Amino acid sequence: MSKIAYESLEIYQLAEQLASVAWQAAKGWQAFEKNTIGKQLVRAADSVGANIAEGFGRGNGADQKRFLRIARGSAYETKHWLRLAFMRGLLDAESVGQLKPLLDKLPPKLNAYMRAVGRKRDFDDRQSTIDNR
Repeated sequence: MSKIAYESLEIYQLAEQLASVAWQAAKGWQAFEKNTIGKQLVRAADSVGANIAEGFGRGNGADQKRFLRIARGSAYETKHWLRLAFMRGLLDAESVGQLKPLLDKLPPKLNAYMRAVGRKRDFDDRQSTIDNR
């Protein structure tokens, strides 16, 4: 299978790392913890990369930005579940130390990518206007 362009994006690679670390952290929990906080943590973390990919597949700038905003929201939701897991003694400082830097990097990088998507669309629109003259 050939590599799709979104897979080379740093934001997507960070999202994959986040999802993998969240999965590893939660998979060993007891049933109650896994079925409450664990599932929420993993779903939120998985959603970041899924929304980056889906937005990329939409192709148009407005849709792509909408999915990037959803990805950013999922990153903040992941941070919420991470905090609860730590406060409830489900995650140790080492696990938090692996997840937190990814969650600190992702939102600003998603914001920057959203701005870049907007600039590309503006450039494409201007270029189309120039070409049609």
